[in-house]
Amino acid sequence: MIYPPALEALMAALRCLPGVGQKTAQRMAFQLLQRERDGARQLARSLDQALDELGHCRDCRMFSQGDLCPICASDKRDDALLCVVESPADVAALESHTDYRGRYFVLLGRLSPLDGIGPEELGLARLAERMADAAVQEVIVATNPTVEGEATAHYIAELARAAGIAVTRIAHGVPVGGELEYVDGGTLAHALSGRRQVE
Repeated sequence: MIYPPALEALMAALRCLPGVGQKTAQRMAFQLLQRERDGARQLARSLDQALDELGHCRDCRMFSQGDLCPICASDKRDDALLCVVESPADVAALESHTDYRGRYFVLLGRLSPLDGIGPEELGLARLAERMADAAVQEVIVATNPTVEGEATAHYIAELARAAGIAVTRIAHGVPVGGELEYVDGGTLAHALSGRRQVE
């Protein structure tokens, strides 16, 4: 071991971040200690504060500092629409890039029996309760187009149908500005099967 124990501990802690391996953790630690000590202290304070103050919204499971997140607390949202997503990052993407103004439910994952993630871990019983609310008229399933995401979408669709609620799935296919010759076969097949009438 060529580093002091405190530096080894810092590098090990940084490796918990996605995509951060040993070399990246080392670079980050060196940067924080050599040139960004004030930034490192601010980072530590912000992490402590976030861990102490942030939990999950009781209705949608988004990050929240109270019982309800700002979206669920708003009276300007459409209660008839409930969009189901895998992560808080998906909510941020939809809020930033679309004009969707309904409600959300954040699964905090997707069904993956091999990883021990089943309906309980995703809060699907809570989702069924939300669907039982008379105001909900459409469930929009916005899980990712992976094998696990599709299995999760199917499970949610069955819950919605059992509750007598219309269920839709976000479209997947050729990206705007993309060229067909460069699109992978699975995406192209999905886009073709999900085609719609030109208006």
